[in-house]
Amino acid sequence: MNLNPATANASSTAALRHPGNSLREQFEAREQRFISPYGCLSASARRRATEAAPCPVRTAFQQDRDRIVYSNAFRRLKYKTQVFLNPLGDEYRTRLTHTFEVAQIARTIARAMFLNEDLAEAIALGHDLGHTPFGHGGETTLKEIYSPHFTHNKQSLRVVDCLENNGQGLNLTMEVRDGILKHSKGFGHVLPKNQAELPITTEGRIVRFADIMAYLNHDLDDAIRSGVIKPSQIPDSCLRMLGRTHSERAIHMIRDLITNSEPTGSGLVLQLSAPVDAAMQELRHFLYENVYRSEKVHKEFVKAKKILSDLYAHFLSHPADLDKKLRAMEMHGCNDGHQPPERLVCDLLASMTDRYAMSLYKRLFFPTSTV
Repeated sequence: MNLNPATANASSTAALRHPGNSLREQFEAREQRFISPYGCLSASARRRATEAAPCPVRTAFQQDRDRIVYSNAFRRLKYKTQVFLNPLGDEYRTRLTHTFEVAQIARTIARAMFLNEDLAEAIALGHDLGHTPFGHGGETTLKEIYSPHFTHNKQSLRVVDCLENNGQGLNLTMEVRDGILKHSKGFGHVLPKNQAELPITTEGRIVRFADIMAYLNHDLDDAIRSGVIKPSQIPDSCLRMLGRTHSERAIHMIRDLITNSEPTGSGLVLQLSAPVDAAMQELRHFLYENVYRSEKVHKEFVKAKKILSDLYAHFLSHPADLDKKLRAMEMHGCNDGHQPPERLVCDLLASMTDRYAMSLYKRLFFPTSTV
């Protein structure tokens, strides 16, 4: 906001001085003038639990963004694997850098479409908070040893609702919580056919596109850097349609979504052109077959599965150790006496970083020298 008296809008300056008009209220009024009918206004946000008073400076979605950024789970993302185990090199993406790239793309799209940038950013920043150590290999392991219903998106919602703030949760808005829960695509369509799985806000749907745009680009970069694939292996049809550099592909996918999305009577339909959508799906399939399922990646995650499986068994049989670790990670409040130990061990393991899990495994299971 421009507070220079020589250039500031007189009505804005007067509103600042008026005790009944907080900065938050000014931002909310500005949103009403700026955001399209397909966007979500901060003033209409609904929190999970009632709070004593709204923030006088930040809108509800700005507040959600800050609560996520200052959370323990967000800080741990810097040592969680995206695709390639973090110890392999400092240049590889982690869950944290992936999250920033998704947030940047989501915010760019939301701004271009006159939607709520703060809501899109908050969802993007929180979408992977529940991701396991060792990437999707860790998620698959917890499906096998804990529950086939375990998913990182449901765990992300559990993090913000139950695990953070020593079991009190972050009390995020319903719109951000919905976007976090429904961000995941797996092998499916960018936007699901099942309406129950579709985010309730346009901003939440944008994050689904931003997520795939981000990982298609940066996972390709990391795969080439690691030597898992060579540039010559990338399908030429993808390069011709999307671009031959990271920046070319990113701007082409973003612009295509913005250009081809159409308003209807029931809302804004987000869609890509048929050629760009086909090229993205081809590149996605190429990455699954040649990178995510490659021998080099698979061999590392076989080791990761062993680590998580042994830790899971250890904490189930050592409840005192489990309690101690939950306290150390400021998650003890989630142990309210009504959660089965399997659920608590899963929460603990999912919250660990790669390096913490490996270090703990070494301390628990490696012999120590007595000489």
